[in-house]
Amino acid sequence: MAKKTSPSVSAAKLAKGPATIHDQKLQRGEGGELHQLSEADTSVLTTAQGGPVADDQNSLRVGRRGPLLIEDFHFREKIFHFDHERIPERVVHARGYGAHGYFETYDSLAAYTRADIFQRSGEKTPAFVRFSTVAGSKGSADLARDVRGFAVKLYTKEGNWDIVGNNIPVFFIQDAIKFPDIIHSVKPEPDSDFPQAQSAHDNFWDFISLTPESMHMIMWVMSDRAIPRSFRFMEGFGVHTFRMINAKEESTFVKFHWKPKLGLQSVVWNEAVKINGADPDYHRRDLWEAIKSGNFPEWELCLQLFDQDFADNFDFDILDPTKIIPEEILPVQPVGRLVLDRMPENFFAETEQVAFMTQNVPPGIDFSNDPLLQGRNFSYLDTQLKRLGTTNFTHLPINAPKCPFHHFQQDGHMAMRNPIGRANYQPNSWGEGPRESPAQGFRHFPAEEQGQPVRLRPESFADHYSQARQFYISQTLPEQRHIAAALTFELSKVKTPVIRERMVSHLLNIDETLASTVGAKLGIKNMPKPAECAIPTRQDLEPSPALSIIERGPKRFEGRRLGILATDGVDAALLNALITAVTKERATFEIIAPKVGGVTASDGQWIEAQQMIDGGPSVLYDAVVLLPSADAIDDVVQEATTRDFVADAFAHCKFIGYGDAAMPLLEKAGVAESIDEGVISIESEKDAETFIAKLGKLRIWAREPLVKLSRTSAPVK
Repeated sequence: MAKKTSPSVSAAKLAKGPATIHDQKLQRGEGGELHQLSEADTSVLTTAQGGPVADDQNSLRVGRRGPLLIEDFHFREKIFHFDHERIPERVVHARGYGAHGYFETYDSLAAYTRADIFQRSGEKTPAFVRFSTVAGSKGSADLARDVRGFAVKLYTKEGNWDIVGNNIPVFFIQDAIKFPDIIHSVKPEPDSDFPQAQSAHDNFWDFISLTPESMHMIMWVMSDRAIPRSFRFMEGFGVHTFRMINAKEESTFVKFHWKPKLGLQSVVWNEAVKINGADPDYHRRDLWEAIKSGNFPEWELCLQLFDQDFADNFDFDILDPTKIIPEEILPVQPVGRLVLDRMPENFFAETEQVAFMTQNVPPGIDFSNDPLLQGRNFSYLDTQLKRLGTTNFTHLPINAPKCPFHHFQQDGHMAMRNPIGRANYQPNSWGEGPRESPAQGFRHFPAEEQGQPVRLRPESFADHYSQARQFYISQTLPEQRHIAAALTFELSKVKTPVIRERMVSHLLNIDETLASTVGAKLGIKNMPKPAECAIPTRQDLEPSPALSIIERGPKRFEGRRLGILATDGVDAALLNALITAVTKERATFEIIAPKVGGVTASDGQWIEAQQMIDGGPSVLYDAVVLLPSADAIDDVVQEATTRDFVADAFAHCKFIGYGDAAMPLLEKAGVAESIDEGVISIESEKDAETFIAKLGKLRIWAREPLVKLSRTSAPVK
């Protein structure tokens, strides 16, 4: 693997464009007046103490690929201030939702790690998981286009182990010193304090267009991965490369993957927007109802294990957090399952106060020199002090280990436990208190590190486009259309033309057709030249089907929800057959009626409704069935919400089942002339079973170009 270095690209060199009001150098005086600053006053970035900064792009490390140094006062000050700039909510991942459960180990992994959790087959370890969005505040909606946090706390017999990851396996930046910048850019702009929970604005895309290392992550965030249907249907990743250390002190590199047992599923953007309007707590409600009903969500923990030889010969640097190892090159190995089976008794006490930290690892798990991971290890402990108000946050039940623990830490705000006895120090002459244990205690892998303290990026981190291209070409045509539509929408909200053009110049290095599609929709008459790149985009990387949601989609309707639109006089036999079939499929259903009370079926039976049509749009369901009676159909077709119910389901490529009496409704919604394989007549109980059996496919993507839901719905070839 190349170990050369490359100087960081100056953001100032990339930021070429027309001057705006933001370019004016203004400072508010003691009397509140604004006055112009001279160039000398603003040309040099400094620390808060006024010290000039030589490099704001790279943390200080040992040699080219070594660990970060704690003496890096600029990074420490920058991340320290960032950790403390929100009161009282989290700076990032503020909107979260959690649940309790357990992790069950399949087989012993003693050959790879001495971590107690992996020593015995069938071992069950208590767990708490918090899902979240990243950019929005606590009050934002669930279906924002955003990365999703996927943080797992395992209460092992050797202390807490936090796997603090996301639903995307890469990140925007390669060095933690840039984390405050990427988050500042995506948060509401500081002068206007909007937009909320959105990346579709100038600041974000300005930063991204000046940061080529973000291009791989941008492909993921503009894909359907950023608008998941549910927490239950998304993957989780540890993001970084870690080490496993066995009893012989042998090291194996590892990457962590959480695979949902129900398969992957997302929504389309038009659907996400409407879900946010109909139910901004959609993801929270889904997790709550699934667990409360006994349909416990489940994931498998899968590992990518590899040695130093693989790392040295892999095409990309395994320490680069903007890169993945495709599963086709290094298959994942299932090693256990995570089951969530209990909701918190109190949201604030548990979900809001839970503290995750990447540095929480048991003996047998260790870190790599990934510079983003190294920075997170420093930052997270500092964050908890600010957010929870005390160094004693581990005294809170949700954060306390469930194994015995002994230490000499004492006092402080909100101390609930203190050392007992005379001695609160070690060593002491009284024989009191705990002692260190070289045999049982945590030992870092004795990697030898050499080199001068330097601020740089290794040359092996310099390819910013090849894996971005690989991700894009691994998507199916519908998914590629969605990426183009997402980029077009986001960049259409950017008011500065040079930023839009700069992004298109990056897209040219990923896929020319994608860049041309986006450029044309943005009205760019003269396409820019491809952005300069340190390493040309590789064209030889094969598509990875594992990167596609559709390719790895579900085969069954299990865990999903069917919406049944019914009126008085609904065919009782058909309705009962549908309910039986969907329940047998381990899915759920809701009855949507003109009135929330319910309807009277054809046999006189009273059927309770869970939603009224005005409050139960089809975006809340994975498939729908239309069962109005002939006597009620004239009233039904007059309702705009009922027509929208059908039209949206069709536009979002969902399966639609319908009884004979529903044909006027299909006609009114403009669907009757476009009936395809996903619009299915249900006339008998057997038809009901057949319809439910077909729902495992979830969507009819061939319908999408015909619907023309978005202006970029034409196929991207």
